[in-house]
Amino acid sequence: MSDSKQTWEGAVAWLKAQPGQMDLVRACYYDDPLLEAAKRYWQSSEWAAVREYLPGEKGRALDLGAGRGIASFALAMDGWEVTALEPDPSMLVGSGAIRALASEANLQIRVEENWGEYLPFEDETFDLVHARQVLHHARDLAQLCREAVRVLKKGGVLVATREHVISRPEELAKFQAAHPLHQLYGGENAYRAAEYITALESAGLELTAVLNPMQSDINLFPQTRSGIRRAIARRLRLPAAFIPDWALDWIGRLSRAPGRLYTFVGRKA
Repeated sequence: MSDSKQTWEGAVAWLKAQPGQMDLVRACYYDDPLLEAAKRYWQSSEWAAVREYLPGEKGRALDLGAGRGIASFALAMDGWEVTALEPDPSMLVGSGAIRALASEANLQIRVEENWGEYLPFEDETFDLVHARQVLHHARDLAQLCREAVRVLKKGGVLVATREHVISRPEELAKFQAAHPLHQLYGGENAYRAAEYITALESAGLELTAVLNPMQSDINLFPQTRSGIRRAIARRLRLPAAFIPDWALDWIGRLSRAPGRLYTFVGRKA
């Protein structure tokens, strides 16, 4: 990162100060008060879709790269015993924000300020490892995946959501140029889907779902599959019921947009 780059906190603060960017700020859950933003995430179609892939029996959950804590909040509200791992101490976008959120919401969320490549936990500690928009930020993707699977109990579940995907290495620069914050802080990245899959499987995870950009509300939010279906139906002058799920899945498989979102779900053998 060059000297001209801002911190992540500075980039988000800049975005929040821009006129006309409130829709993007809210879509990213950077708006205040944080408790209201976290409640909105917990009630969102994205989180409802994530829930479908979580273990039925609640236990210990690690929220990897927790940011300002919206997913940690959602997990705790759903009854999980949550540890939030976030190396940035920021009161706006980091562990300081998580602690303040947990206190205001009266939730027990343990906060650890560490990097995901070297987790300060014993082997097989957690029933669930959750990571929202985290793997593509890895300094070492393979090492991060090894650590995430190492601390997962046998039979435990890992859910990595909204990961940026490219088809070819040369598309990375195009994705970064189009990202609204990359030019400010320089931290955005993307991998090929096969690279995520290889890193996760090599770490010992058995993948149970790889969701393409159109296959789940997880990847589509703030849009939804039902909304996309209605939009397609209007263009074709058909009832929305005439647009089947397989058609959306097929469109998602065909997408080659640099930085498109994928979700990866697996279980530790």
